[in-house]
Amino acid sequence: MEHNILITSIGGQGGIALARVLSQAALDQGLNVRVGETLGMAQRGGSVQSHIRIGEEVHGFIIPRGRCDVLLSLEPSESLREPEYLSSGTKIILNTTPVYPIPVLLKEASYPELNKVTSALERIGCTIFRIDARRLALSVNAPTSLNIVILGAYAALGEGVLNMESIRKAMRESLSRKFLDANNRAFEKGCEAMKKMLS
Repeated sequence: MEHNILITSIGGQGGIALARVLSQAALDQGLNVRVGETLGMAQRGGSVQSHIRIGEEVHGFIIPRGRCDVLLSLEPSESLREPEYLSSGTKIILNTTPVYPIPVLLKEASYPELNKVTSALERIGCTIFRIDARRLALSVNAPTSLNIVILGAYAALGEGVLNMESIRKAMRESLSRKFLDANNRAFEKGCEAMKKMLS
């Protein structure tokens, strides 16, 4: 068994915290897990990638080319940053709310339209689940829990590797208790959204 999860985000979105929860869930289930991170500029606005590799025969920290099973993209354009990890078997949970970098806000650069992002991913053959994670987080008064909405969507995807109980336990162990209620609400919203897409 091998299961590779790639998280793409920008600094400040909680991509590293999301990786921490997923890797802790794997450990709680007694699974072998490797975590690798590639940071552009870890402060707000910089590109951040986390690789979570689960499986007895997994030794490297970075997902091999074409072997990403699930991509969790917290920012839409970041999903296109490393296409070599993706394949026709990759499932993508794509947050549809963009975060515009400063050059775009200053009209010095352009930002790809969402349909162009998804078209590029579909050409690879990926299965895409679109979710407005920011809106869902705000709807339950959990504005900083966009990453946990995505976590809930992953938990409900039914990959058969990490179970719901271990993910919830890892949330309690890995995240601030101060935001536990907000994170639980965000997690449920993500689960609900994915179940609707799968039904």
